Amino acid sequence: MKINTLKSIFILLFLFFQTLGYAQDKNFHIYVCFGQSNMEGHSKFEDQDTLVNHRFYSLQAVDCPDLNRKKGEWYLAKPPITRCNTGLTPADYFGKTLVENLPDSIRVGIINVSIGGCHIQLFDKDSVTNYVHRAPNWMKGMLAAYDNNPYDRLVEMGKIAQQSGVIKGILLHQGESNTVDQDWPNKVSQVYHNLLKDLGLQEEKTSLLAGELLAADQGGKCASMNTIIQTLPQTIKNAHVVSSKDCEGVTDGLHFSAAGYRQLGINYAKVVLALKP
Repeated sequence: MKINTLKSIFILLFLFFQTLGYAQDKNFHIYVCFGQSNMEGHSKFEDQDTLVNHRFYSLQAVDCPDLNRKKGEWYLAKPPITRCNTGLTPADYFGKTLVENLPDSIRVGIINVSIGGCHIQLFDKDSVTNYVHRAPNWMKGMLAAYDNNPYDRLVEMGKIAQQSGVIKGILLHQGESNTVDQDWPNKVSQVYHNLLKDLGLQEEKTSLLAGELLAADQGGKCASMNTIIQTLPQTIKNAHVVSSKDCEGVTDGLHFSAAGYRQLGINYAKVVLALKP
């Protein structure tokens, strides 16, 4: 009887440590992405963007039956990665650039939960309910895709991702809807620190990368917000600003072209690669 009991305990311990080891796969680097339309993906992707890299994955945040993708499962990263009908994002070329410059033993995974036109307050778990209640009709379908709580979906996906790898950083592209908001860095800090707490992450090991908006020389209507974005490292010690220099825009003065998203994603990756010891 005692021998059988010891065997059972040994098997349980073995399975526990096997699971623990799987969850701590340090060779699978995961990045959490969120923001508004430029992180969501506004411009249409092109054939060149659909070529996959077998070391670059995305975690599906919504069900997309037409794409044969299920929420909470990993797929080789291929646009659209945000929702079923979104476009190219900077996260696409961020991941591609990373795997091209990291050792072959490293895989990269991304999670993207973004809502076009939203303020940063949508991702503040203390204000999301009120925000969703007051949201315009054109936003309601996007919100419904995340069960009306994008922040909770981001955390849910983050916890699933941590079963497969290690979250290394957080990518943000947001600010058009908060242009001239001097308190934006504090609002971002609130969301960032909530994510750290809810996902059990350490600030010194989890960089926040915030991308600049469409630049003035590209006709950016919200380019003045870049001055505020550039102050973010004064509020968050492990924040880094990603330049939008030379990132092509489209005629609406708000969004990047497909070429612009490619360059912006490369710029995000260069910041991460520069942080490597």
